[in-house]
Amino acid sequence: MNISEMNVSLFRMINDLGKEFTFLNPIFIFIAQYTIYLLIAVVLFFLIKKERRMIFSAVISLIIAEIGARLVGLLHSNNQPFAELDNVNQLVEKAVDNSFPSDHTIIFFALCFTFFLFKKGFWWIILALFVGISRIWVGVHYPADVIVGAILAIGSSLLIYKIIQKTQNKVQVKNKSENF
Repeated sequence: MNISEMNVSLFRMINDLGKEFTFLNPIFIFIAQYTIYLLIAVVLFFLIKKERRMIFSAVISLIIAEIGARLVGLLHSNNQPFAELDNVNQLVEKAVDNSFPSDHTIIFFALCFTFFLFKKGFWWIILALFVGISRIWVGVHYPADVIVGAILAIGSSLLIYKIIQKTQNKVQVKNKSENF
């Protein structure tokens, strides 16, 4: 089985769960479409709490991940599963375009992984995972769309976090040496 076949097979496995467990569909629809507003509220909350370094890191991570996504999207392109496959359990409306990689997944992983790095709350990762899975469940992304989006976002978040930490450590060392 090649990668493309595995991608479709895994998509079918997850998306078909919505046909078997229809009572879960409203939950996955909500996660896929509306948790973005929760994330916006969290960002505003952290700004109010003066967590500017963390929010700055998250936003820069998101920008870098999106630039990476545009470059990767030039190398590979696919439409949403509902546009390419028969018998997809499409639960939300979505315009047909290049779904590779998943922008929703990039947004959630860039922000949530950064929050995880700064706050050490493992539930941030769980939230991002649920969003990624929900995008497959509702029929708008393949697993590869989600996986590549997550990898780009996690990589950019780690990079920016390390740069911010290194810069912060240099400032602290400089301030200590100036005090002596």
